[in-house]
Formats: sequence, C-alpha cells, structure tokens
Amino acid sequence: MTTVNVKEAAASFPTLLAAVEEKGETVVICREGKPVAELKAAAQHPKVDRLKPNPDLKPLWVAPDFDPAAPATENEWPEANR
Repeated sequence: MTTVNVKEAAASFPTLLAAVEEKGETVVICREGKPVAELKAAAQHPKVDRLKPNPDLKPLWVAPDFDPAAPATENEWPEANR
C-alpha cells in the first residue's frame, strides 16, 4: 500500500494508476496527513449483454396510421366489456 498527499497524487496520477492496474497496489491519498480517498483496482464483473434480442419474442407490426392515444371504437372492445 502506498500513501501520498493530494499534491503528489495529482502530479503523479498516471504512475499511481499504472501501479494499481499492473501490480494491484492500493494507493491512499491523504490531506494534511489524514486519509481521504483510496485508489484501488476495480472489481471485475462479468460482461452482460443486455441488448441481445430474445429469440422467443415475435416482431410487432404497427400500422403507419395507428394512433395509440385515439379512443377505442365499439368494435375494438372485447365482448366481455360490452
């Protein structure tokens, strides 16, 4: 673990970041001798592809003149609601 003050951390940030990335080192940044932040390697999470389409879903087609805000006509209501 390395401890540096704020001024030193700002001046040598690329070097500190390389130490964290390559060696897994933790850097404690202090202000007036008191720790205020830690620079450490991020946890590795598995990549999740959230944009992959679901093959079970069928494409939806909507008529070009369809207006979703238009009121339903009598013919569009289910029989149970009449």
